[in-house]
Amino acid sequence: MALKVRNKVNAVFSMASMTDIVFLLLIFFMVTSTLIAPNALKLLLPQSNNQTAAKPITTISITRDLKYYINDNGAIKSVSFQEIEPFLQNRYGIGNDEIFISLHTDRSVPVEQVVKIMNIALKNGYKMILATAPEE
Repeated sequence: MALKVRNKVNAVFSMASMTDIVFLLLIFFMVTSTLIAPNALKLLLPQSNNQTAAKPITTISITRDLKYYINDNGAIKSVSFQEIEPFLQNRYGIGNDEIFISLHTDRSVPVEQVVKIMNIALKNGYKMILATAPEE
């Protein structure tokens, strides 16, 4: 009586299913990466070696074409200059010296515009941090 082994191991491996999975993952990552809008402004900050340990509660940014942006709970919101002070007063109140605001300005922004924002902070009792890039 000759018994044959019916369980033979097939040494052939099909890559078709593996390539399908790779292409599906590639499509998934391409679609999700285009849905994510970056919340960053491209600014060339002035250079400095000084650092501060204070954590700012919000950020005000001024671009080279004098457009103003406020970081509103992680979302960057475009505002006019006249809207900055009422926004800060409604959000953080007046006279709270524990509020640190980070000011990000492009190098080419005139000092007059930076001073206007600093005057808003001074008038409302906020502390202002001027963001800089490290010196090379």
